[in-house]
Amino acid sequence: MVTITISGTPGSGKSTVAQLLEKRLGIPYVYSGMIFRTLAKKYDMSLEDFGKYCETHENVDKKIDEEQLDVLKKGNVIIEGRLAGWLSYEHKIPAFTVFIDADIDIRAARIVERENGTVEQRKREIRKRERSEALRYKQYYGVELSNNSIYDLVIDSSEKTAEEIVDMILKHVKK
Repeated sequence: MVTITISGTPGSGKSTVAQLLEKRLGIPYVYSGMIFRTLAKKYDMSLEDFGKYCETHENVDKKIDEEQLDVLKKGNVIIEGRLAGWLSYEHKIPAFTVFIDADIDIRAARIVERENGTVEQRKREIRKRERSEALRYKQYYGVELSNNSIYDLVIDSSEKTAEEIVDMILKHVKK
């Protein structure tokens, strides 16, 4: 039985890596961002506006985290989320924790490829989102998102394919 958390920055390739891991390992993949996106739609807000809303409505983040914790406690899963690694660490839930990052220009270009727009527009959105998340997670949990010391593996995906990253993860998981 293996539990893997995939955390990282927007556009770093987390979802692609998690989906490939799901195929390679044959265990379920849960994406906490989908919970967030579903709630944003329910509240009839853009992701940016909903993130801002969450800065003053702690209950939304707490609800998402409770769902992630339930999944983590069951184990044998790949869970992708900004706080997935931190939740595992803080609650002493055994998991192999991965953090993926990349240069902001590369991340913005990836998001443009997936969702359209311009690189400059996406960079502005990434920065706003990262500021909002850093503020919320520091305020609600005392978590410094820039602290990667709790992760088993930190990967810069700027010049790596998703397959190379999956191979790196599996190499470490099988040790």
